[in-house]
Amino acid sequence: MKTIALIGATGSIGKQVCAVVRRYPDKFQIKSLVANASAEEFLALVAEFQPTYAALVDEQVGRSIAHQIPDGVQFAYGSEGAEEALAYADVAFIATTGFSGLKYTLRAIELGKTIALANKETLVCGGELVMRKAREKGVEILPVDSEHSALWQALSFRKDTDFKRLILTASGGPFYGYSPEKLQKVAPMDALKHPTWQMGAKITIDSATLLNKGFEVIEARWLYDAPLEKIHTVVQPESIIHSMVEFTDGCVMAQMSYPSMELPIQLALTYPDRMECGLPSLNFEKLGNLRFLPLDRKEFPCYDLALTSLERGENYPCALNGAGEVAVHAFLDGKIPFLGIAEVMEQVLCKTSIEKSDTYAVLQETDARARALAREYIGERYDK
Repeated sequence: MKTIALIGATGSIGKQVCAVVRRYPDKFQIKSLVANASAEEFLALVAEFQPTYAALVDEQVGRSIAHQIPDGVQFAYGSEGAEEALAYADVAFIATTGFSGLKYTLRAIELGKTIALANKETLVCGGELVMRKAREKGVEILPVDSEHSALWQALSFRKDTDFKRLILTASGGPFYGYSPEKLQKVAPMDALKHPTWQMGAKITIDSATLLNKGFEVIEARWLYDAPLEKIHTVVQPESIIHSMVEFTDGCVMAQMSYPSMELPIQLALTYPDRMECGLPSLNFEKLGNLRFLPLDRKEFPCYDLALTSLERGENYPCALNGAGEVAVHAFLDGKIPFLGIAEVMEQVLCKTSIEKSDTYAVLQETDARARALAREYIGERYDK
């Protein structure tokens, strides 16, 4: 029986982790779970899975529901109480969103836990720090992103396999081929209509701007110790090929399936075994043409900014992420236009001073400063 500490239990990924546990209750047990503030969903999961430990990050909401926690379940609220959930299980499944994922991951490494990583910000913001500490502690980080899981599979589950290129695929989002004039008119409800994936609002907007793909390049750099010149990105609109690896002899290995996050989520838990996950077999005769289209970084400013931040290194990707979170929420709230997301991030990067990103404290300070700069710029530029 593999036990799981599920961080981000009520989010899109967390819900699918729960679906995997329901499918194989004899193999997996949610021993502890954490949510941010979704009280009703949180209580339903606590009642269903009866974990040893459960925590809400939001202290006010936590206090209000404490009397509803079943007997036998240890309950805590606040960020420190939430981190304690990691101590109760074999696998730390980091499914929370945002910068907070970095702290959970670092704590899980300290505890020597195997990590199933579904939080992009962990490696975007602190890739060098996280991978160094994971190596020092002998901790295994299993990728949950569909693209990085695809690379992991194509590399035969070995991150030390020699390769010529890592080829990440992108759907292109809903606005591939749009002119700047057309993009200027994009509304939040348009950007939330992803052509192939059902995801949370933040990552859906990041997919529409292609910032998400830039983040995945940064993740690949750290997960597979790959320099930028060995990471290539191509648009695959049908989202059937989830990523590919090219080897020295010219062979290319691709991982293919209908788009579904349950496959990489389940694989991170069942590895090295593969088990039925309810995904239908590919019907090759009905797939039609699988297209491969270029992803020119200069045509996608958010993608370009992500790669630029990686090239500059150190704390720049962390600053980009902090600014991006503020900008996306401002767009969803109708405060800035779609193209304003890239504008805000670029302004913040211009005002960011390079600092060695070898401690959590430096990254936390960078994140806070980037968010403050982003809010300041939005206020000066748009709140008139």
